[in-house]
Amino acid sequence: MPGTRDEAIRHHEYLKECLRTGRLADGRRLDPKKRGEFSRRVNKFKPDDYPVTIPLAIAEMQCSVFGHICPVVFSAESFTESEQLRRIGRYIPFRTKIRVVRRDNYTCQHCNKHLQDNEVEFDHIIPISKGGSSEEHNIRLTCHECNADKSDRVQI
Repeated sequence: MPGTRDEAIRHHEYLKECLRTGRLADGRRLDPKKRGEFSRRVNKFKPDDYPVTIPLAIAEMQCSVFGHICPVVFSAESFTESEQLRRIGRYIPFRTKIRVVRRDNYTCQHCNKHLQDNEVEFDHIIPISKGGSSEEHNIRLTCHECNADKSDRVQI
């Protein structure tokens, strides 16, 4: 995901300093290939190409591991890659609940706590708000504490 304007300006200044000194920040010499790339980037730099801030809604789409925008947030509600239409909404059919409880063996899939019938909560691995479905493959058992801690984040 692109950074903010301030981050881009700081990086631009870093590139100019590398070109001026002929060295990278760690002291290594700037080889001709890097010098050419840095010069090209410095010459093409336009601060207005970068946002002043990143809106929270966009930042929440960012992958916490690699930094890209997670493709799942762009999945359309009315379409699916399978032949069946994705179940839309938070409703989880009783048969699906039973299969998930049996599959997960009455165990919270986050903290491994064994759950009683009245402690079972069904968690959408990819939240409905982020494009997830209420199909069995996207549901797991959690205890109340773990489900509340997760909120609407994607946590695999």
